[in-house]
Amino acid sequence: MRLGMISRCDADALDLVQRLGFRCFEWARFEESACGSHNADWRSAADALREETKRRDLRITSIAVWYRNALDPKQSDDARRILHRSIEVAAFLGIRTIAAFPGAVIETTFNERGGVPAFSQAEKFLAQVVDFWKPLAQHARDSGVRIAFEHCPQGPWNLPSAHWNIFGQPALWQPFFDAAGYDNLGIEWDAAHLICQMIDPLQNLREFGRRIFHVHAKDAWINEPLLRRYGICHPGVAEHRFPGFGQTNWAQVIHELIRAGYDSDINIEGWHDPIYRDHLEETGLRIARQTLEPLIPTE
Repeated sequence: MRLGMISRCDADALDLVQRLGFRCFEWARFEESACGSHNADWRSAADALREETKRRDLRITSIAVWYRNALDPKQSDDARRILHRSIEVAAFLGIRTIAAFPGAVIETTFNERGGVPAFSQAEKFLAQVVDFWKPLAQHARDSGVRIAFEHCPQGPWNLPSAHWNIFGQPALWQPFFDAAGYDNLGIEWDAAHLICQMIDPLQNLREFGRRIFHVHAKDAWINEPLLRRYGICHPGVAEHRFPGFGQTNWAQVIHELIRAGYDSDINIEGWHDPIYRDHLEETGLRIARQTLEPLIPTE
């Protein structure tokens, strides 16, 4: 297991990864790279990246591919094309996992009493989401690649209301996996999203640990006085933070990951912290590294 961060794959970005002392990264902004679906000669670019990461002793844990709504008809064709290319690139480079949002089918009805649109429940369209991903899951499995779904709710107040990511509701994870029937479909796990929904990360890990293919190290903090005064749907009640400033018990998280047989790396996702972002992001990354590094089993 290695500790890393989310990063682009250009030289300047990899310089930062090394300067901060990390040994792996999740490859972000894939479609903007020379390996994206716009470039027919992607293998040459991939070979160059292979040599560059080898020279730096950096491992690409996962490719972060599609964090939009693949079930939106305006996006579906682009999503298929880009995801298909990312699977090819991952197989070519020996990267075990690509990551994405599964998305959601959006349907609204009109609430006559309130005079406002109302969102239909996401589980109503579970079968359609599964049908979109099954061909990609088959292609990925044939290529020796896994697909990990991140569970960011993408709704207001960090909650899965009026949202467009079906995995924002952990109650739908197992029904999705059961309906899809592919063991190479799993989770890109993030403690912060669970904490912001008042879900116990450790209990969630114990239930789904064997489905976790990649981990984002991001933390969260619940402002209890504000919660008790105004409730969960109030700005500032739930706040994303770097590890070291939140409420996650990282020693127990890593303990449970190892118990579940987790076989990948942990990459810090940091730009959501309201204090340590922008010009202070490097400081936040250093603090997160100092928090997590003593807990990571060394290779």
